[in-house]
Amino acid sequence: MAVASGLDDVQTLIDRGGHRAVVSATRADGSIQSSVVVAGIVRHPVTGERVIGFTTPGTSVKLRLLRARPRATIVFQPDYHWASVGGGVDLVGHDDPFGGVDAERLRLLLREVFTAAGGSHDDWDAYDAAMERDRRTAVLIRPERVFAM
Repeated sequence: MAVASGLDDVQTLIDRGGHRAVVSATRADGSIQSSVVVAGIVRHPVTGERVIGFTTPGTSVKLRLLRARPRATIVFQPDYHWASVGGGVDLVGHDDPFGGVDAERLRLLLREVFTAAGGSHDDWDAYDAAMERDRRTAVLIRPERVFAM
């Protein structure tokens, strides 16, 4: 499936059933570590391409694994239909600097990922402070393979 139309199908599934998904990363021994995240489709802060985004705290196992092996697959399944997106990962965060993204752009990116994943907030200053305190990183999966049923 073409990536662009595939991401349209992914967005349709997200719109139908919410933003919860299972993301998988590879451990050093080659086994797979999976966890549930809340994710959405956002624009990459440097390239502008559509990517799957979620945030994770600086202490998470998945972040440690993605730093070592920056590839992931994420699966959304709101009902009997599902969509899978796999590809390389860009990490953009308080402890994961990314060329072309300064502190202000990171602050805005974390908000964009949060809202794309269905979140809303009444106090964005408090949200920003929590993101910095948790040393949050935006995980951006660049879609190379998209499968949807």
